[in-house]
Amino acid sequence: MKRVVLLLSAATLMTSTAAAADLGWNSGASPMYSPSPATNWSGFYAGVAGGYGFGSFTRQPTGGGAQIDTSAGGFNIGLTAGYNADMGGFVIGGETDLQYSAIGYSEPIPGGSTFKASTDFFGTVRARGGMTFGSVMPFVTGGFAYGRGTASVTDAANVVTSQSNTHYGWTLGAGLEAKATENISIKAEYMYVNLGTQPYNLGTAGSFDVTQNFSVIRAGVNYKF
Repeated sequence: MKRVVLLLSAATLMTSTAAAADLGWNSGASPMYSPSPATNWSGFYAGVAGGYGFGSFTRQPTGGGAQIDTSAGGFNIGLTAGYNADMGGFVIGGETDLQYSAIGYSEPIPGGSTFKASTDFFGTVRARGGMTFGSVMPFVTGGFAYGRGTASVTDAANVVTSQSNTHYGWTLGAGLEAKATENISIKAEYMYVNLGTQPYNLGTAGSFDVTQNFSVIRAGVNYKF
């Protein structure tokens, strides 16, 4: 009888061990768990982004004089590219973008003329860092900014005098990016862009120092390669 009990116990133990092996419990690697994160942000990516920019342009006669601040606004759209390194819950990387811009304003000036100033395009080269929560990543970003501005005066006889100049400055921002698939993500972000001051010589209308500062709210889609 004791021999039968021992044989049954051994059979039960072997059956349990085999079942545990089938489930992966004895190896410590359950099929329900993977040591790799479900979402990995590492890799190169590129995409498109667009939104609206708004802020203030400052005009002042070169060499001193009254400073006039005027609200400016307009849409922008362009391309984005960058690289992410997923450190396991924390992502660091770099991003660059180039945006066509319609941010600008116009105002009447003495003598029946109209002064206009605009940002024709702007771009940034930025560091970016964020915390990951599954497929969602809030992030902060900041770095170098540049752009091309144009200022012009149209006189009472409809004669236009204009000049373009390159501006350099900085940018800071924050946003939220979420993965729609393993390779496609969507984002929304805010950036403050300070493009500094440049002089514009507009002939008989005079020379003006124009400062361009604006905020950008935009959305985008990225594809990770």
